[in-house]
Amino acid sequence: MLSGLFNYDNPVWRFIGKFWDVLIVNLLWFFLSIPIFTIGASTTAMYYVTLKLARDDDGYTIRSFFKSFKENFKQATIIWMIFLITGVVLGFDLFYFIKVVSQSTFRTIMLSVFAAFAFIWTAMFTYVFPLQARFYNPVKRTIFNAFFMAIRHVFHTIGMLAADVVLVFLALSYIPQLCIFGVALIAFFNSYMLNSVFKKYMPKEEKPEDMELRPLFADDEAEGNAAQKMTE
Repeated sequence: MLSGLFNYDNPVWRFIGKFWDVLIVNLLWFFLSIPIFTIGASTTAMYYVTLKLARDDDGYTIRSFFKSFKENFKQATIIWMIFLITGVVLGFDLFYFIKVVSQSTFRTIMLSVFAAFAFIWTAMFTYVFPLQARFYNPVKRTIFNAFFMAIRHVFHTIGMLAADVVLVFLALSYIPQLCIFGVALIAFFNSYMLNSVFKKYMPKEEKPEDMELRPLFADDEAEGNAAQKMTE
């Protein structure tokens, strides 16, 4: 009985081990995000590890993080700058219509429009870095896939966003200890839903261990066929 209790394969110890990995990933994400322009690469690396943890594909956490950080640095940085700029513009527009424009029908309409854009931006942001971590595609295709999946799997999207809000609320209000896990805890919980979505786009004949950085659409011809199939 005692040997089973202290066995690393025991579900309890594996559960504890995952949260230890999440803590390490959060520290790596924090320090590597300090330059700001590296946030895209560090977020991609964070999801690379948490997606593996959610699939019970445990490995060397630190090595995996830096592997993904290095391999995805260029594309993840471009994606991050695109989302940063568009996010700032959306934030300014919302602030302008909330604080500057007086009450009117036009103000209400514009607030509704920009609030819708902000939701789409947030939903795409939730998918884009996990997609960069899991699949190999050009920047334009990765952003399109983030939009496509966020809309097609809207219930997963809303579920992740709601769970993120709850986690932040609990960490700031009732369980401040959760703060030590930081954004990596959010990524870890999101990864379970993301894996269930990504699984739908994996080639059925491939083995799970051979799927790292597989393209969502293999080539131009396959891209057209896959896009047609996905929109049916």
